[in-house]
Amino acid sequence: MEVILLERVENLGLMGDVVNVKPGYARNYLLPKNKAISATATNKEQFENKRNEYEATNLETKNEAENIGKKLDGNLVTMVRQAGENGNLYGSVNARDVADGLVEIGFNVNRIQISLERPIKTVGLHPIKVALHPEVVVTVTANVARSEDEAKLQEKTGEAIIAAESETENLVTAVLAEADARETMQKQNPQDEQKDPEEDLEEKSEETTDIDITLEN
Repeated sequence: MEVILLERVENLGLMGDVVNVKPGYARNYLLPKNKAISATATNKEQFENKRNEYEATNLETKNEAENIGKKLDGNLVTMVRQAGENGNLYGSVNARDVADGLVEIGFNVNRIQISLERPIKTVGLHPIKVALHPEVVVTVTANVARSEDEAKLQEKTGEAIIAAESETENLVTAVLAEADARETMQKQNPQDEQKDPEEDLEEKSEETTDIDITLEN
């Protein structure tokens, strides 16, 4: 199915491009979202007549998005969730949760603008793309933690609390394993027993006699 794009669509084309897409994609996404119109002869003529208007509107919304993006880019959204000792959430954080979190800190975005391939299911710092305009995309970070205190610590250290604990546990395990290995090697290769002090004195006496004989000759 051919459509005329009314705005830039990622991996598809720019405003005014006539592209061929699957009918379902056009009917379920492009057309209802006003991102494109059917490429009929009438629509092509109407688009060309209104091209300047479309481009002016696009430029205006793009400029607005860029101004918002300068304030939004790099923001941290804290989300406290219940999680197990291994850091896995008892549930998940989805695009709507992220959008709601951004609204709470003063940015008017909706879940459709949140680019999240799959729900977040672990604590930690998760970078997320936010499309403010087809040509303006910024990045925010979802700070998912088990408590406000852990969220603050994650923000300060830049790493997940669970991951840090896990690395420490792994280090301790490695050290203990190395100590056990050394002990096993010592048992398998015991050092020679210490000699009896009297036997040692006799050996030294013999060494002295040998030296004396050598000197006399």
